[in-house]
Amino acid sequence: MKKLKERWGVSSNLQLVIIFVVFSVTGSSAVYIAKPFLQLIGLQRDSFSPDFIWGGLTYLVIRIMLIFPFYQILLVIYGWLFGQFKFFWEFEKKMLNRIGLGFIFK
Repeated sequence: MKKLKERWGVSSNLQLVIIFVVFSVTGSSAVYIAKPFLQLIGLQRDSFSPDFIWGGLTYLVIRIMLIFPFYQILLVIYGWLFGQFKFFWEFEKKMLNRIGLGFIFK
């Protein structure tokens, strides 16, 4: 825990627990939101051919691709709600920069 606190620049165990809670709530929320959003735009699992393995796989790939942006947005929102906006904003910028999307913040 000490190395993690040093790496993230966190001073207390409570702040570390809050960060872990934000990560878990964000992940769960992003997965939960993706399914109704797909239904809203007219893509349901039944829309893809259930007999063909690629139908289900295509649905899952689309859902995972939707989870990613939802996760990014929710991470900053939940970080703000839990009083850790600065940490998650910096975390977000670093993560997007590493995957090649850092141009968004310039």
